[in-house]
Amino acid sequence: MTTPRIKGTVLKTRLALVDLDGAEGRERVLESLDAEDRSALSSLLATKWYPFELGQRLDDVVVRVLGGGKTGFFERLGEASATKNLGSVHRDFLVEGDPQAFLAKAPLIYSFYYDQGRREHQATGPRDAVLTTYDAETFSVTDCLTVVGWHRRGLEMCGAKDVRIVEEECRARGGGVCRYRLAWS
Repeated sequence: MTTPRIKGTVLKTRLALVDLDGAEGRERVLESLDAEDRSALSSLLATKWYPFELGQRLDDVVVRVLGGGKTGFFERLGEASATKNLGSVHRDFLVEGDPQAFLAKAPLIYSFYYDQGRREHQATGPRDAVLTTYDAETFSVTDCLTVVGWHRRGLEMCGAKDVRIVEEECRARGGGVCRYRLAWS
């Protein structure tokens, strides 16, 4: 089994959100990491694969240093990531006026960000769906929160209103999969 990895773009987005807290926010976060992690994060390439554990260590420090121990910060991070990536390099994933068509691309989208596991989409009605992540070797509470924020913003970019997402099951909390129930008007 290979070491689970994530794309550099995921790490770059996390650092961009840290930057929203000001230059001292990034400095405080980086100072809290070891020299090897600081070095890796200072030379990130968006298309390169990095160890998932690097992202987890960064997330842990962000929660502690900037989030006051609260993980809700990561939903905002997911939204910022979607705004940036779906507004540029991954804009072809969006389907204006058809949120279900956007969600149907979940398996492909997942493969752009993670190198192990898969995500499936199931429409459960005209304005609701379930996304389930299977076989992921990489999972954490903070990563799941970014998934919630990312999909909320992506659905909004497709024209969905009043988007609601609930993670019903989470591997990081002992579940067998990560399952998200989505609804919108």
